Amino acid sequence: MTSITVKPAAAIKGEITVPGDKSISHRSIMLGAIANGTTTVRGFLRGGDNMATMGAFRSMGVEIDDDGETLIIHGKGLHGLNEPGDVIDCGNSGTTIRLITGLLSGQSFFSVVTGDQYLRKRPMKRVVEPLSRMGARILGRNQGSLAPLAISGGALNAIGYESPVSSAQIKSAIMLAGLYADGDTSVREPSLSRDHSERMFRLFGASLETFNSGVTVKGGVELQGQEISVPGDISSATFFIVAALITPGSELLIRNVGVNPTRTGAIDILRTMGGSIELLDQREVSGEPVADILVRSSRLKGCAIAGNVVPRAIDEFPAICVAAACAEGTTTISDARELRVKETDRIAAMATNLRCLGVQVDESDDGMTITGAERLSGGTVESFGDHRIAMSLSVAALVSEDGITVSDTECVATSFPAFFPLLDKVARG
Repeated sequence: MTSITVKPAAAIKGEITVPGDKSISHRSIMLGAIANGTTTVRGFLRGGDNMATMGAFRSMGVEIDDDGETLIIHGKGLHGLNEPGDVIDCGNSGTTIRLITGLLSGQSFFSVVTGDQYLRKRPMKRVVEPLSRMGARILGRNQGSLAPLAISGGALNAIGYESPVSSAQIKSAIMLAGLYADGDTSVREPSLSRDHSERMFRLFGASLETFNSGVTVKGGVELQGQEISVPGDISSATFFIVAALITPGSELLIRNVGVNPTRTGAIDILRTMGGSIELLDQREVSGEPVADILVRSSRLKGCAIAGNVVPRAIDEFPAICVAAACAEGTTTISDARELRVKETDRIAAMATNLRCLGVQVDESDDGMTITGAERLSGGTVESFGDHRIAMSLSVAALVSEDGITVSDTECVATSFPAFFPLLDKVARG
């Protein structure tokens, strides 16, 4: 088990780029694989999660050329995938296993999907239930609520589904199954989750309509290969945004970051806390909004975080917790129970670790209350095998008394393999 010690920094300075958006990278392979013709992808994130998606589709006969800079996906059409000869290993990726379960539900063959020890603990009933209603036969541990999942796909029926939670993974799994359904499949959410799938479906030529908090996909429409440029991942950028905000004397420019409005909740929250964050040169690339982000150190103040902003910042909450720990006053997070079913229980994990650093934290069922500390103490903290926990605590170390040792940091490679060298670079100015 690898541990890394991060020392305090005088300031965060420089100009950087962050790896390609993980969500967009996943979807570029999935749609490229079932499209007609070739799809070219630049800026693809070569983290463990996305490589698991690539491996899954290669196991179903999809040829994917990768020269380290560009992917060329040779699409096999809507019905061209082959039955895999072995179990599909999704690694640590919840996006891979849930979205591919939707796609496999429409295939006329048998498949089994699984993942690592952490993924096998994550809830799968949330996609198994609606996909079973569409006609897929899916078996799994604990009555289909845990992986491995065995999927017998085939002809699907269109459904209208009211999702109990706002989740792009649930929505996207049903949308992918909807491509194979007889008729129009609709998904409605309590509030709109990230819309990368909707944007990319349109780019590839799918027939869909969006409505308030929902989407309808028409089945049987063939997709066409595209050229895709993947912007930098706002989730990865958020670690550096928080680093620059909380470290006095900092100024950092992060270039070419995706600023899809369904993903920029963290920016809205950090601005509400008093953070100096500017979006420069805003533009659209491959159907996605993109900008350069300029961040300057700021005196943050606690605030209340709840409601529709929560799903727009769901992956960034570990970093937001670090900002709250360094802010004046109290920050209250609620309506965020979804954090308990991520790679780990992120509410419990961040509460435990912040207390180790001298921060007062009170947990609730759907969030926590964090009282900002004048200075974070040093010490050893635990990632719990969660990449976002590990990176967030590494950012906290920049303003700690003596530095922080983060244990079990191999997980960072799932989304941001070059995180620690890049953090060291900006900390050195």
